[in-house]
Amino acid sequence: MNKYDKNMSGIYNIMPTPFNDDETIDIDSLISVTEFMLQSGVHGVTILGVLGEAHKLIDSERDVVIRTVVDVIDGQIPVCVGTSHPSTYGCIVASHKAIELGASSLLITPPKIMRPSDIAVTNHYLALASAVDVPIVIQDHPSSTGIYMSTEMLLALVDKNSTLCNIKLEDEPSPKKVSDLLEKNSDMRIFGGLGGMMFVEELLHGAVGTMTGFAFPKVLVSIYNKFMDNDFEGAEALFNKYCSLIRFENQKYIQLPLRKQAYFRRGIIASPVARKPHAPVDKMTLNELDKLLRWAEVQGEE
Repeated sequence: MNKYDKNMSGIYNIMPTPFNDDETIDIDSLISVTEFMLQSGVHGVTILGVLGEAHKLIDSERDVVIRTVVDVIDGQIPVCVGTSHPSTYGCIVASHKAIELGASSLLITPPKIMRPSDIAVTNHYLALASAVDVPIVIQDHPSSTGIYMSTEMLLALVDKNSTLCNIKLEDEPSPKKVSDLLEKNSDMRIFGGLGGMMFVEELLHGAVGTMTGFAFPKVLVSIYNKFMDNDFEGAEALFNKYCSLIRFENQKYIQLPLRKQAYFRRGIIASPVARKPHAPVDKMTLNELDKLLRWAEVQGEE
């Protein structure tokens, strides 16, 4: 069942794809983590992003993940699906399949091109927007994509097709770029990311929410709700309270295995396995994670 989200906002948690010890998809754990998202009160979920190890899945596995999550969600909240592909054609095919299986919106990174150009990236997104009837979220994360999308380019995209107004903005410093975009086009809907590192500042600059894989989504929901209730001091205080956990979990190169460990150690998924190759996490780091998880358990924020 599709729940189209024409006015996306709030907390869209990016979900992991759980695996068994043999690296096959763990359906039971996928169901469990989806139910956990619903219980956490998130406004939407995003699947098959970087945290979902989409680039390590074959097409049939992608379909299984989408179908399983959509069935569990059952229309209660929107499901955003990552459908990025090196080619425009492949991205359109993947997007049509995701929509057929129940995607409410699509998260799409710019294609990696040998010689990136604004024209090539612009044509890619315009072709996608013409081919689908659900919102597209443009992921602006140059450190991972290698593609820099200027404020002017993003504004021009929206001018050419207003449905391309949703941005997952991870071009640092993100708060300033949020302001720069909204000053020129107040209809743009901008989500933060970056593990939630700048969440409060992004909200203060006009972001409508965040789309990140932080393994404690209820914390982000609470921060967002306080902010929307104009309790800015309360939102900032709660963010500052959990900043050490947000910072620790978002360590470059090991975010994926750390977040899987955080879910595993709390009993939400049955195994922390990530598909190889991936960066290993050393024993001392895991001990430090355990210390933070014990602290979080005392706080009561799951």
